[in-house]
Amino acid sequence: MLKVNLYMATIEKFEDLEVWQKARELCKLVHKYTLNYSFAKDFSLKDQIKRSSGSVMDNIAEACLPAGV
Repeated sequence: MLKVNLYMATIEKFEDLEVWQKARELCKLVHKYTLNYSFAKDFSLKDQIKRSSGSVMDNIAEACLPAGV
């Protein structure tokens, strides 16, 4: 469990991190925009963009894991 006290803010899980919350918002926006017709025709581009936006959240969460997990 991640416990960090930065400027009086206690972080107990990665979902509490503002950067992770912003990454989630970005991921939702990317999903919304890839529903657009121009993206719908290019499956590989659409999938790559969606995977990369989700990867940002994954990388933040992975960095919060305890060492050795």
